[in-house]
Amino acid sequence: MPGSVNFSIDAARFAGDIILQAPGEIEDSALTIDEELNKLEDNIRRLKIEYEAYFSGGQPRPPHDTMFRVDTTIKKLNDGAARLSFGHRFRFNQLVQKYAVYSDLWRRKLKDKEEGRGAFGVQRRAAEEEKPAEGWTRVVCSDPEKEKDKIDQLLKAMIDAKRQVGERADNIDPYQFSKFVAEKTRQLKESLGCEKVQFSVSVEEGRVKFKAVKAD
Repeated sequence: MPGSVNFSIDAARFAGDIILQAPGEIEDSALTIDEELNKLEDNIRRLKIEYEAYFSGGQPRPPHDTMFRVDTTIKKLNDGAARLSFGHRFRFNQLVQKYAVYSDLWRRKLKDKEEGRGAFGVQRRAAEEEKPAEGWTRVVCSDPEKEKDKIDQLLKAMIDAKRQVGERADNIDPYQFSKFVAEKTRQLKESLGCEKVQFSVSVEEGRVKFKAVKAD
């Protein structure tokens, strides 16, 4: 079928070759300030996704590992504030403020959950209803670097799918995931002569599949 046999990887290859890093394995010392800030922003976004999954019942425990990575990066950048330019400090402060707002919200929700308050059952059913039929998540991208919401949707689908088949998902690096999707989109647009690429995440025969095809 034209435009549909260009890219497909299962979870093992995805984990082994491209995206995954175990907590603490990522070496940040060689990163530039911009890269560190990008990584912080991506990890805050991932933490938000993982907390949403936890509060909706899709994850058994709060995402402590991701929160530890965010806290560690913030401390590192704060301790090295003398290295930051005015622009870097402005962006860093914005990210810290966003994280503080999220953290306050998560603390309140955790308290509600612990005390049995809140409609967590309703949230779980709503989340299930949003999943595409047959366990597929499909997202069409034209410029992933400007479509953060679509990257988030793919990332959440990948995390949910891996947990569904009993695989660990706490070591997916959102920064590398975003880079991978952007690069694959560029490659397929060039090779297929298309303007958009459709990515899909699914569970087939007990394995996670991540595919990309030419979008109609």
